[in-house]
Amino acid sequence: MNQLTEKLISCPYCGETIEVLLDPADVQQSYIEDCQVCCKPINFLVFTDVDEELAVTVYSEDDAF
Repeated sequence: MNQLTEKLISCPYCGETIEVLLDPADVQQSYIEDCQVCCKPINFLVFTDVDEELAVTVYSEDDAF
């Protein structure tokens, strides 16, 4: 698992579906990336799912996590 993984997410602000690249080095880390459509800051949390595949949870700055 050394390569980037493409995932589709839905922006928590504008609702647009955007494609993001997940890096295996970011597992169990959170970071902020601006939406490609509305430019608002999206919080990302990268993790591995039960099948050992990269997954991501996204939320706005207003969401409690």
